[in-house]
Amino acid sequence: MPATPTHTTAREIILEIIRNMREGLEPLHYSTLAPAIYNVYIHADDLDRLRGILPRILDEARKALDEEVAALNRGSLSERLKIVRRTEPKIAPPEGGWQIRILENTDDDVDPGDIVIYSELALPGKPEYGAGSMTKRIATRRLGGAFSSSSSYDGVAPGGPAGSATLPPTKPLNPESTLPPGQPAADLTGALAVIEYEDRGGRKLFRMTKEQIVVGRGGRDYWTDLKLDTLPDVSREHFRLRRDAEGKFFLKDLSRLGTTINGEAAPCSLEIVDGEKRDRNLEVPVPEKARIGLAGVLYLEFRSIA
Repeated sequence: MPATPTHTTAREIILEIIRNMREGLEPLHYSTLAPAIYNVYIHADDLDRLRGILPRILDEARKALDEEVAALNRGSLSERLKIVRRTEPKIAPPEGGWQIRILENTDDDVDPGDIVIYSELALPGKPEYGAGSMTKRIATRRLGGAFSSSSSYDGVAPGGPAGSATLPPTKPLNPESTLPPGQPAADLTGALAVIEYEDRGGRKLFRMTKEQIVVGRGGRDYWTDLKLDTLPDVSREHFRLRRDAEGKFFLKDLSRLGTTINGEAAPCSLEIVDGEKRDRNLEVPVPEKARIGLAGVLYLEFRSIA
C-alpha cells in the first residue's frame, strides 16, 4: 500500500519558527539579537488545509517566540542561583515585533509535511566584512522528517544599496559578477543584452550571449543560465528569454507566482492537464528596456544591445 502523506500541523510550524529563531541568535557585547522577519514556506495542500486558522497560528507563533525568549533569558538553575556566571548577554526581542508570513512553497520537489523558513536579522557590521551594517539570513528546513539549517551574512556598504557589498575594482564582470557601487559597466563585447539585478549575493550584471536563456533559482534537476539567490517565491525555472533573428526579445513565463514586464503581467505558458504540466508555448514581446518582476520579490533591469 502507498504511504499516507504526512501533513504539516500548526504546532509543527510554530516549533520550526522557534527553532529558526534559536539558530539565528547573534550575541553582541551587551545583548543577543534574534531574527525579526520569518517567511515560512509549506506545501500547497498544507496551506489550503490551514488557511482558515492562519491568523491564529501567527498570533500563537508570536506568543511562543516571546515565551521562548523569556525562558532563554532566565537561564539555567545554576545561573539563576548564581552558582555559575551567565556567559552570554540576554536576548533582546525585535523592536518592531515579530514579522511572520506563511506562504506556499512553489517548488516542484516539495512534499506535504515539509517546512522551509527563511528569516532575517539586521546587525552591526563585523570587522571581517568592513564597515557598514549587516543582514544575517537564516534558513531552516524540515524535509522528509530531516532537519537542517544554514546561515549567511550580507553586507551593506556605507551609502550603497541594500544587500550590496564593496568589492575590489579589479573584480571581473564577465559573464556575471557583483557590481561595486559607482563602478563602470562591464565589457559588453559579444553581448546580446544585459540584465542588472540584486539578489542575496549583492548587485550583479549578467551578459546574455546566447539566443535563449533560462532564468530562475535553479536546482539539482533544473538548469538555469541566470541563477538567482532569492526566496522560493521565485520558481526554479521562472521564465525563458529568447532573441529572434530580427533581434527582438520574447519572454515565456513558466512560474507559479507570475512574471511582470514593466508592471504588466505576462501570461503563464504552463497549464496542468490530468496532473501533468503542458507548455502552451505562449510568449510576449520584451521592449528594448524593461523591468522584469519575478513573483513580486525580485526585479531585473533588462536592456537589449543592438
